[in-house]
Amino acid sequence: MATVSPSFDIDSPRWDQSTFVGRLKHFLNITDPRTVLVSEEELDQAKALVESCRAGLVPPGSSQEQLLYAKKLYDSAFHPDSGEKMNFIGRMSFQVPGGMAITGCMLQFYRTVPAVVFWQWVNQSFNAFVNYTNRNAASPISLRQIGVAYVTATSTALATAVGLNLYTKRAPPLLARWVPFAAVAAANCVNIPMMRQQEIINGITVTDENNNELGRSRRAAVKGIAQVVLSRITMAAPGMIILPIIMERLEKFTFMQRIQVLHGPLQVLLCGGFLLFMVPAACALFPQRCSLALADLEVELRDSIMAKHGDQVPYVYFNKGL
Repeated sequence: MATVSPSFDIDSPRWDQSTFVGRLKHFLNITDPRTVLVSEEELDQAKALVESCRAGLVPPGSSQEQLLYAKKLYDSAFHPDSGEKMNFIGRMSFQVPGGMAITGCMLQFYRTVPAVVFWQWVNQSFNAFVNYTNRNAASPISLRQIGVAYVTATSTALATAVGLNLYTKRAPPLLARWVPFAAVAAANCVNIPMMRQQEIINGITVTDENNNELGRSRRAAVKGIAQVVLSRITMAAPGMIILPIIMERLEKFTFMQRIQVLHGPLQVLLCGGFLLFMVPAACALFPQRCSLALADLEVELRDSIMAKHGDQVPYVYFNKGL
């Protein structure tokens, strides 16, 4: 069995997080949908192993491969800020199986208003779980704020979807197929900022390069949330824009017209193919440890940092969430 290198640091990224390719490899690893099948007991064991390794107490006989796998399970199931186990539905590793089922149904059942309303409601409920789970855990949010965020985002999605659905009745069929994406994009612009409003109101913790806390910044929160919104829209875009074009052309073939009952399952599987790559790719668009120039901070915070550290802190760092 391979031994653990003396210089091994379990919290050190395996791949360069300053590059897109490095971040893509990282998120391909931790958003692996196979990890959702791992038992709760094995996840707890992975956490215990990671924490032991952090404390310098590597269990005898452990290999580096075992430690890296434990870290993969830990990163896929435990929140990076709090270390608490995330709810099953909200984990990024559940985005492929959960997202493919919901997105496939939204793309398949878009013709009638009741179907649009139902699947947009299901999607926004799913998104609410994901957004709450992957928030910056240092900024607590009340049940009332969660409820307001959920109702607002769902109302936005439904208004967009139903309005566009009625508007495109006489438009080319392909435009009607793109209505679900328009609704999802609009809702993401509302759902994520609303679910993470406490971060915007109170700011989020920013640190120096060595993780020393410097204060709280609202501008950092706005930047992080804006990047997450763009990432989520990018995550959904290829499947919800390209797949309707594919289905539009496939449905012209006679054999496809004979197997209409299979159109739904086919779209679900194709959505899974898109999401398998797009979930890690969208997460990798921006660094997880986001940075902001000192000059772009609020005046009070900037002056406080300069008074204590002078010009030794040109950038501050924070977790943008997912």
